[in-house]
Amino acid sequence: MNKSKQLERLAPWLLLVAILVLWQAICTGFAISEFIFPSPLRIWEQMVEFRSVILQHSWRTFWVTLAGFGIAIAVGVLLGFIVGSSRLAYAAMYPLMTAFNALPKAAFVPILVVWFGIGIGPAILTAFLISFFPITVNIATGLATLEPELEDVLRVLGARRWDVLIKVGLPRSMPYFFASLKVAITLAFVGTTVSEMQASNEGIGYLLVSAGSAMQMGLAFAGLVAVGIMAMLMYEFFSWIEKRTTGWAHRGSQSV
Repeated sequence: MNKSKQLERLAPWLLLVAILVLWQAICTGFAISEFIFPSPLRIWEQMVEFRSVILQHSWRTFWVTLAGFGIAIAVGVLLGFIVGSSRLAYAAMYPLMTAFNALPKAAFVPILVVWFGIGIGPAILTAFLISFFPITVNIATGLATLEPELEDVLRVLGARRWDVLIKVGLPRSMPYFFASLKVAITLAFVGTTVSEMQASNEGIGYLLVSAGSAMQMGLAFAGLVAVGIMAMLMYEFFSWIEKRTTGWAHRGSQSV
């Protein structure tokens, strides 16, 4: 069992190494120009050479994303509670939110620029718009799928509707909530980067556009790697919290 767990932990890194080796072999073997498809070694060289610039833009993207994500959590939990606690609200709001979620969020950036100007405003709001929906849906699902038999028993025992939602429904929704956070944080980084590509003079999105215009494809890929690393770290952070707060919801899992 211990070997199996160790293999599970090493599997992502082994796969990453295999992909990088294959990537490097293809670039070297076919002599692909770095202006078309830079090799991992070239990307690493660019990351080292421009590390201060990448760190500066990464920090801007990181805190802007967290600002938008924080708003998404607050709004998503509130809307999820409203939608999941009432059949009428579910029937009225869920179709509209689904339609809104289908809209391309990049199309909102020019509108947000008109309203808030170029800068952090459009980036924060884009991160919020693209990431609140998974949180809302998962909270609503956790509340709406509460077993009717369980609710009936609790009501017979004297529990009010509010007590059932707060003391049973919300704890039951926590696994759904943390699952949504892991998805939503990655989407938030996408939203911030897309906004920065169109309406900012800072951030990884701006770096990608600048590097592409200067034909520095290695630097552009280095920016993508920076976004991926930040998203992965936040994903693992929420996974760590999930294991220590909702371990009871996963069969065979233990909080350590």
